[in-house]
Amino acid sequence: MNPVWHAAGAGVRRGWTELRQTFTTGQDVFGYVLWTVLLMVPLFLNRDDPLKGAGISTGAFMLPSMLGMTLAFTGMMTTAQLLATEREDGTLLRSKAVPHGMVGHLIGKIIMVSGTALASMALPFAVGLLLVDGVARQGGTALLALVWVIPLGLLATLPMGAVIGSLVNSPRNVQFLMFPVMGLIVISGIYFPLSELPDWLQTAGQIFPMYWLGLGLRSALLPAEAVAAEIGESWRLVETAGVLGAWTVAGLLLAPPVLRRMARRESGAAMAERHRKAMQRIG
Repeated sequence: MNPVWHAAGAGVRRGWTELRQTFTTGQDVFGYVLWTVLLMVPLFLNRDDPLKGAGISTGAFMLPSMLGMTLAFTGMMTTAQLLATEREDGTLLRSKAVPHGMVGHLIGKIIMVSGTALASMALPFAVGLLLVDGVARQGGTALLALVWVIPLGLLATLPMGAVIGSLVNSPRNVQFLMFPVMGLIVISGIYFPLSELPDWLQTAGQIFPMYWLGLGLRSALLPAEAVAAEIGESWRLVETAGVLGAWTVAGLLLAPPVLRRMARRESGAAMAERHRKAMQRIG
């Protein structure tokens, strides 16, 4: 068998194993539950507030929007956090020592993070359907959008997460990125329509994939009249595919050279130096 394909197969098996472990580890399961609770609180508080001119409640608008946010957040930030952590603890160095080990390692991470993202969306979606009306009731034609929006969203965010994880010096630096991410959530139309913001903030929010993922999921899960709350009163599916596709292409072009550069620089001495600095911070 081709050694690259062998490494890829090992990566697939590793990814499934890690995914099963996360569903049987108490701390990880608690994380899924806590994330669901955090999302459901604002949804519950706004479940009966009408969204002006859209024929739905604010809670119904928020549910698919928050699912899109979850997909973008998990795909990008979780990938970055895992990669940075495994650089620091030596996991990547051990993978590098195995022929084509980095190929298998990255494939395993893609499977693991993709499964985590879907699980992080599924539980809030199930609970949210019990809290708000008017979601996922318009038939199979609209729901077909999920078939391409979700995979394209993962393709748009996973490579960028790998780039971020390769560039930061430690997992702690990834956590600092939470502050700009929170600001991005505000201007991405997650908790209220983007059309309510000033034009310059609308433009800024539409640069990033989070808004387009929310829009794509709203087009699939909300009734047709809810489009009145969107910019231009349109679901803009072509633009959604275009922007997410552009982020996908950019990520796939950037990630391989950045990851190769990171792998070349990994060594026992580099890992020891990071450990020494970490111990100095603790001390």
